[in-house]
Amino acid sequence: MSGDPFDSELDRHVAPANWINPIPAQRYHLVVIGGGPAGLVAAAGAAGLGAKVALIEKHRLGGDCLIYGCVPSKALLKSARVAATVRDAAEFGLDVPAGARVDFGAVLNRMRQLRASIAPHDSAERFRGLGVDVFFGAGQFTGRDTIAVAGQSLRFRRAMIATGARAAVPGISGLVESGFVTNETVFSLTSLPRRLVVLGAGPIGCELAQAFARFGSQVTLLDLESNVLPREDADASRVVAESLRRDGVEILLNARVVGVSRNGIEKQVAIESGGEAIQRTTDELLVAVGRIPNVAGLGLEVSGVTFDSQTGVRVDDRLRTSNRRVFAAGDVCSRFQFTHAADAMARIVLQNALFPGRGKGSSLVIPRCTFTDPEVATVGWTETEARERGVAVDVLVEAMSHNDRAVLDGETAGFAKVLLKRGTDQIVGATIVASNAGDMLNELTLAMTAKLGLSSLAKTIHPYPTQSEIIKRLADQSQRRRLTPFVKRLLERWFAWT
Repeated sequence: MSGDPFDSELDRHVAPANWINPIPAQRYHLVVIGGGPAGLVAAAGAAGLGAKVALIEKHRLGGDCLIYGCVPSKALLKSARVAATVRDAAEFGLDVPAGARVDFGAVLNRMRQLRASIAPHDSAERFRGLGVDVFFGAGQFTGRDTIAVAGQSLRFRRAMIATGARAAVPGISGLVESGFVTNETVFSLTSLPRRLVVLGAGPIGCELAQAFARFGSQVTLLDLESNVLPREDADASRVVAESLRRDGVEILLNARVVGVSRNGIEKQVAIESGGEAIQRTTDELLVAVGRIPNVAGLGLEVSGVTFDSQTGVRVDDRLRTSNRRVFAAGDVCSRFQFTHAADAMARIVLQNALFPGRGKGSSLVIPRCTFTDPEVATVGWTETEARERGVAVDVLVEAMSHNDRAVLDGETAGFAKVLLKRGTDQIVGATIVASNAGDMLNELTLAMTAKLGLSSLAKTIHPYPTQSEIIKRLADQSQRRRLTPFVKRLLERWFAWT
């Protein structure tokens, strides 16, 4: 990576320069291509069960999550939250001396240090100790049951494709010539851009737009859609937009970039929105318009694996490809492009590839979280998705402003919302918008996974005062719905009689 000592320490674990690939076994029970979250979970799990396993990685173990994704971004977001806390200190009765500023270099240094400290979990040496044969190089299928890597041939009983995805680059005139960064390169910046334009108001775009605004950049965030976080609950999207604007982010919606040009060190971004031509001058351009699967160069045509360059490897519900010996997991085959989804899918592959398993991808209840401030955490359907499926739902909502702990913390922006199948207690979706929504959602995800009704959570005692009490309030709402006029009349008669 760079000459930074923390980056050198990172590479020492996940891409050791002196690594010597092992001599291949005669045949492997499982060969995994891709050392990101799905590949690492599958390789470690299979080896732990006693299988003979090979793991192939083209670049660095850990994948996007460790190098470009969850780990570095969340380190950056924590620093941004602290910056916002200092900025708002007077609201909590604290007098912060004038002149407090963000040291962007120190922020990035902390990020690299933490990333290097986590790297041993994904290290080549650790996986060799687990009994995995680790090969560095570009893996390529040479037949239906063989893969070549670094001049060696690996024969397998089963294989798993876990090559992940990469940042998509739109075909905008002048974009490539003018230069830009993505989530894969933004953490290599050496100084804070004074002005930043962010293309794409999805999770990555919103998270980084808010972080850089809190660090002091003048940020413009734009998207083709009419809302930020367009996949999320509409009410959640409005709360996040308000928070972004409070942090100074300019939001342009229903907007598209029609061209980019360079003028010295500056970039000129031509935007069209509602028939109006808009120009923004920026020092850096961040592209966050989605991700595309890594399927090129794998020899999938030779292997008999059906794939598409935009949607990735095609799998059935058991995560098996068109070649019955080959499975896939993670971003390369799933629309749920999250580390935890890749982990869960890899476990299903272990059941089905190594044993006569019947695990199904459709059985997974997969939550997601966007780590803006406040966070947006969702599991199951949103109201829009329920309508699209023609499913009638009852919607229960509690505002964070009615939660004592949120009031005390000064974190009242947001809400908790649960969708119940109409006339029942069955949870079909939930969204929480709160400071720690990602942690709070787990209770509802567990309820959906275990097929527990919402009212069962009313029996769960939550410590006071906590923000998660809002879930109990939702459950209490569900209980109160049972007090129909008929039931109320019966109770009135009961109390009159007693």
